[in-house]
Amino acid sequence: MTGDNQNFLYCPECGQKNTVTYVNRRHWVCSSCGFNLYNNVAAAVGVIIPDEAGRALFIRRAKEPRAGFLALPGGFIDPGERAEEAALRECAEETALALTDLRYLASFPNIYVYKTVTYSTCDIFFTARAEDFSPRAADGEAAGFALESVRTREDIAALPLAFPSAARALEAWLASLSK
Repeated sequence: MTGDNQNFLYCPECGQKNTVTYVNRRHWVCSSCGFNLYNNVAAAVGVIIPDEAGRALFIRRAKEPRAGFLALPGGFIDPGERAEEAALRECAEETALALTDLRYLASFPNIYVYKTVTYSTCDIFFTARAEDFSPRAADGEAAGFALESVRTREDIAALPLAFPSAARALEAWLASLSK
């Protein structure tokens, strides 16, 4: 693929150069062989885990994209995996926490840019409790952790969040707490 235009330099099917175009931000088509690849949305999960004081747990991203920024524990859903399973697995991988009371919160579209490819994602958010609130970083998964008080939209806006979908999830969480 090449840069911002999302075009393949060579067709993955026939190998012809400069024959694949990205049509309507939806799929790639090769004018030479008819190759057709749809740009389907990838699914990811994130979990809001409050501590006893009500502060939310964040990881400090160790890797690009957005290394050093805060993110909710989570990640991409594997093929054949349910969103709930992915939430539990990703949290265990990133924080070593065993979660209980996992509950769906909301979902939001997101853009995930990795190297030269822009992925459209649907980020599915949950809330959960940790049995023992002592997060530990696995090798390379998180550069560290932060517990942040999230009581207002201003608190959310002040956080150096890696992804806008996390801000929307935190707003949904705040709204759910006031019900």
